[in-house]
Amino acid sequence: MYFSEAKLKLFILFFVTSSSNLLIISINCQDDHILSLPRRQVALFIFGDSIFDAGINNYINTTTDYQANFWPYGESFFDYPTGRFSDGRLIPDFIAEYAELPFIPTFLPYHKHDQFTYGVNFASGGAGALVETHQGFVIDLKTQLSYFKIVEKQLKQKLGDEEAETLLSEAVYLFSVGGNDYFNLFNSNLSDLHFSKKEFVGMVIGNLTNTIKEIYMRGGRKFAFANLCPLGCLPAIKVLFPGSTSPCVEDAQEFVQLHNKALSELLQELEGELKGFQYADHDFFTSISQRFNNPSKYGFKEVTACCGSGPYRGLSSCGGDRP
Repeated sequence: MYFSEAKLKLFILFFVTSSSNLLIISINCQDDHILSLPRRQVALFIFGDSIFDAGINNYINTTTDYQANFWPYGESFFDYPTGRFSDGRLIPDFIAEYAELPFIPTFLPYHKHDQFTYGVNFASGGAGALVETHQGFVIDLKTQLSYFKIVEKQLKQKLGDEEAETLLSEAVYLFSVGGNDYFNLFNSNLSDLHFSKKEFVGMVIGNLTNTIKEIYMRGGRKFAFANLCPLGCLPAIKVLFPGSTSPCVEDAQEFVQLHNKALSELLQELEGELKGFQYADHDFFTSISQRFNNPSKYGFKEVTACCGSGPYRGLSSCGGDRP
């Protein structure tokens, strides 16, 4: 997977305007042990997959299929590969810039506690809401949540309970997850699926629901989500069906439609169920579809992957042979 920084800039406005009332302030160090937050400190806690992964997969035992720490990743902004699945920055990077925050650090490798007061990025390329998705090669959503709990404990040790609880309640929790759970099905034998499509989507949404509620129980109140893009139109999916003449793989599109509908319904339910729960739900599906359907309007000449090989450049070989 490879994301162009120029494309990503087009999707940022929704996220930042939905959080424009948040106050971002600097941290004052009063002694060696306690950090004071004299005014409201807004942090970003980021969960999900390669759309948000800022390089955490550099530090896990995996294969290069799930890493982006080689050229040409990073070429347009950092001038070196950071582990982001992009030629430059990702959506959370632009949100942080708008909020006058530094780049949000990944949980791995372990950072100093004071860096966590800006938030933490737990997102892992290839991860899904289901533990079984690319199991053993990525950091699944459940494990990401366990890392968040470690950070919560560290923040309370460094800030004290009251300041840490304030930080967590004012923080924004960003999510982009689910696509790999469905993509993984198409890399296996879809006919072996022992659930209906609706039941499988229910499992994915169920795990996401559990994560949201767990964060809410720990003080989280402000959440932002990107729903799924049209997976069936992506080169990485289309290349798996070489005989197809359809512009998109309908089975994949059906999963996406079911997922996005279920996500929207879930967030509305949680808004009514959980006191103080606030959310922003970006229609990533429509944003990407508009660019697939009318690329020239958005400055693109063709609908294909930025890099890769094979039909549509859909084979995962960005930059040539992977190391």
